[in-house]
Amino acid sequence: MREKRNVLTYLAEKEWLIISLWFGLAFLGAIVESSRGNINNFLIFKNVFFHVLHQQQLYIHYPAEYYDVNLYGPVFSFMIAPFAGFENHLGAMLWALSGAAALFYAIRQLPLTRIQQNIILLLCSQELMGASGWFQLNQFVGAFIILTFTATIKGKDLWAAFFIVLGTLTKFYGIVGLAFFFFSPNPRRFIAGLFLWGGVLFALPMIISSPQYIINCYYEWFAAIVHKNELNVGVNTLFQDISAGGLIKRIFHIPWLSNTAVLIPAFLLFLLQYSRLEFRYNSRYRLYILCSTLMFPVLFSTSSESPTYIIAIPAICIWYVMQPATKWNNIFIFFSILLVSFSHSDVVTPWVRTNLAVPYALKALPCLVLWLMIAYDIFTKKFLLQKAKPIAPIPSLQTVSHL
Repeated sequence: MREKRNVLTYLAEKEWLIISLWFGLAFLGAIVESSRGNINNFLIFKNVFFHVLHQQQLYIHYPAEYYDVNLYGPVFSFMIAPFAGFENHLGAMLWALSGAAALFYAIRQLPLTRIQQNIILLLCSQELMGASGWFQLNQFVGAFIILTFTATIKGKDLWAAFFIVLGTLTKFYGIVGLAFFFFSPNPRRFIAGLFLWGGVLFALPMIISSPQYIINCYYEWFAAIVHKNELNVGVNTLFQDISAGGLIKRIFHIPWLSNTAVLIPAFLLFLLQYSRLEFRYNSRYRLYILCSTLMFPVLFSTSSESPTYIIAIPAICIWYVMQPATKWNNIFIFFSILLVSFSHSDVVTPWVRTNLAVPYALKALPCLVLWLMIAYDIFTKKFLLQKAKPIAPIPSLQTVSHL
């Protein structure tokens, strides 16, 4: 299995290959679905801008424009605005490539060596291709969470606060960026940034609409999310609730299990990872918390779908490049990539996909296993004993220990 790691390292040394593969697969995923006319998600996004502009209801059906409903906050109208004026297929393509670029940039900011970053990009590229074909916001959400982390440890608290607020007011997942608050060298500026950007981004859509309209939109957004959650846990939603709760309910045949019964223990277990805050300036501890945070909103949300895992898959890969190249670590990453990135694809047989991967939400399994492993390593301080290559220096206001 040592050779497997060497192959990855060899490929990761080819910068042209990494860039070509990353953006090439994103383009391929988008162009294939666009050619089939599957750009409904982009049509939803595009019309968020026009609906805000004309002060129309954001969270109702518009069957003449698209199917399904919008579930993103009013500030999303400004995110999608640069793409709204293009022809539909061209706009969808530019949106997909922009999402790939955002996540690429975020991974490049991680305090890891260039080779480690390239291995992450290489291992995430298949999942990116699938996510790009869905034209969703998830690539940006993953980028926002990572950029919140990197900005925080570099002492750029205002930028960290910006990404938290923007992520929260678009898809709400961005709120998990608050997990990095204790890594801030200036907590007061961090909190002040949250209030500053909260006010700015809350009011920003009012420029093209009206204050009362935007305030009403936020009330309606909350109601729409609650309603969507009720639909997600229905018995016939195989492609929804691909989460830890969905996995448990389907494997053990307990569809009545409340998501709260899974979420509360998970939240407490997540909080307990901060019992080791004496290591908050330790690079490994910080990166473990990043991995745990990236997986949390995907694992414990009933809204998790297959393309949502572009948020979680970087966590698996970040964890992997931090580990020694042992047989078991290589076996784990192999099956993790297989289940997460290929279980819903044509790589596996239709029987496996139809009878195992989709019905039992197996895409969540490696993420749940790793999330629990990370929690265990933090509790037992095992992360301090693992040997791996040094990470790249972090330009921070605090002294940081390295791997």
